[in-house]
Amino acid sequence: MPLDLPSFYWQRSKNSQDPKLKDWIIQYEGHNQDISSTVWDILLFGVPLSRSSISVSGASEFPDFFRRAWKGFSTYNLDYDTELNELNVLDIGDVQMHFTDISKSHANIKETMKGIKEEFPRSLPVAIGGDHSITAMLVSGMKEAFPEQRIGIIQFDTHLDLRDLQDHGPTNGTPIRNLIEHGIVKGNHVFNIGLHGFFNGQSLLRYAHDHGLNMVSLKQARRKGITETVRLAIQELEEKVDLIYVTIDMDVLDIAFAPGVPASTPGGMRTDELFDAVYEAGKSKKLCGMDIVCLDPTKDLAAQPTVKAGVYTFLTFLTAFINR
Repeated sequence: MPLDLPSFYWQRSKNSQDPKLKDWIIQYEGHNQDISSTVWDILLFGVPLSRSSISVSGASEFPDFFRRAWKGFSTYNLDYDTELNELNVLDIGDVQMHFTDISKSHANIKETMKGIKEEFPRSLPVAIGGDHSITAMLVSGMKEAFPEQRIGIIQFDTHLDLRDLQDHGPTNGTPIRNLIEHGIVKGNHVFNIGLHGFFNGQSLLRYAHDHGLNMVSLKQARRKGITETVRLAIQELEEKVDLIYVTIDMDVLDIAFAPGVPASTPGGMRTDELFDAVYEAGKSKKLCGMDIVCLDPTKDLAAQPTVKAGVYTFLTFLTAFINR
């Protein structure tokens, strides 16, 4: 007999006219799924590594929390009147991490990026970290795929990430120095925007000056305007390099807006400032990849403001990408 439903019951439609991210982003289900016949605009993957973090970090959990948060976001961006579901986005899962061997995990990250760019050269890879050590591996993998291409970096960060490799190894405090010292990028091809306060020692500043890094404090960026600051940085980079990689350390946000980061600080960006900055960076025609790092959902508040800010950042970047 048919179920006698109460009068206030209604059947939820699985084919909503307003899809959520979980209904839109295709998730790779294994070798039986043919993904080679589609031109993917975005290849998304998680990099669940945080053992290489200087401070205690659960950033390895972010890829999982990131995907869970999809149910709360539409594919339509009201601010820019942009529908994202015109993009083909494939989530290929997470890079395999070794339980204890950081070097092995780093090698897997580098090989993943190299493989993506060789197999899907027309797709834009977006990595969800993980701590900031992964950026050195991702950009190194990009360089191995395109050895003749000059790579520039737009970095949104509270920190310079130039700690001495001899003292710290390939941690989340050394990715930019790692890339410079291994000849992957030149110091003057790096723009770090969002530096502020009491979180970078003078020895790191000396290294930055010696290698020609472009450092823009948050105070300077606000005086000029966040959007204009990023626009000028992109413009200068586009004249110098062939490819531009964007790395977003979520600790660039003020602790009030992002409690769920391992190195949260006062005096950082507001979320709307980060979204404006990311949108401007995402418009570059020379984009080659992007990552979001150092977001620890285990430290977040119950409403998950930091996780949601991370997803919003990702979607803002895609908005810029489709509107280029």
